Amino acid sequence: MANSKYEYVKAFEQPDLLLPNTWIVVRIDGRGFHKFSTKYNFEKPNDRRALDLMNAAAKAVMTELPDIVIAYGISDEYSFVFHKSCALFERRSSKLVTTIVSTFTAYYVHLWASFFPETPLSAPLPSFDGRAVHYPSVQNLRDYMSWRQVDCHINNLYNTAFWALIQIGGVDAKSAEKELSGSLAADKNEILFSRFKINYNNEPEIYKKGSVVLRDYELVEPGAAQELIDEDSLKTVDGVALSKTQEENDKKRRAKARITVQHVDIIKDEFWERRPWLLSNKPGKIPKEP
Repeated sequence: MANSKYEYVKAFEQPDLLLPNTWIVVRIDGRGFHKFSTKYNFEKPNDRRALDLMNAAAKAVMTELPDIVIAYGISDEYSFVFHKSCALFERRSSKLVTTIVSTFTAYYVHLWASFFPETPLSAPLPSFDGRAVHYPSVQNLRDYMSWRQVDCHINNLYNTAFWALIQIGGVDAKSAEKELSGSLAADKNEILFSRFKINYNNEPEIYKKGSVVLRDYELVEPGAAQELIDEDSLKTVDGVALSKTQEENDKKRRAKARITVQHVDIIKDEFWERRPWLLSNKPGKIPKEP
């Protein structure tokens, strides 16, 4: 681009690079989704169509951005994780966040009719906001993911009991809120089972555990590939720098991998041990076609 007397305005742009060698999590949240869900009569306490739509949009984002290693979603929020070696957009926070938010929103609107065919969208249209946070260690990252899944369980148990009191018990929202105030998990389980014959353990896993979006490689036996995880290196495996050829091969393998949505426990060690590619950023083996 040719220089001009106006080019000095570029000096006002501020750098917003995220720290190197840290895990990046971009979390998006629905903007004004309480009113939005009311407008489109989302089922309470959970609307499976709405959750499946969120998951479909998240899968589309991961397809377009292979740098994302895992994503986790509950309700109207989604967290997208980039490996500590990620150099996408030179790790600029604004670029990462706006790309995730705009791509997710575009697919959410585009796919809406597939999940709500009898309810066309109208203004105000759905929108999302986002933020980027970096975490220096694997333990920090896992604690973040665990926090979100624990939050999913706590909120869903409360909402399940709350809406059972209203929809089945016939009480109003204020009375339901008052009854559940200060109650423990055991109390909510007792209310559900003793009054409404609802065993919370039998509720669908998607509601209790949320949704995990990842690339589907062959699972490994716990402990078999722990040497692949290198906390202190950048773009390395076992301390050896990856060549350009190897990086290209890894990209191709990621592109070939099927992206799946699972509803599993991500707090226990077993989840991470059986999927070492999540932390090593080295693609696993593509499962053979049945």
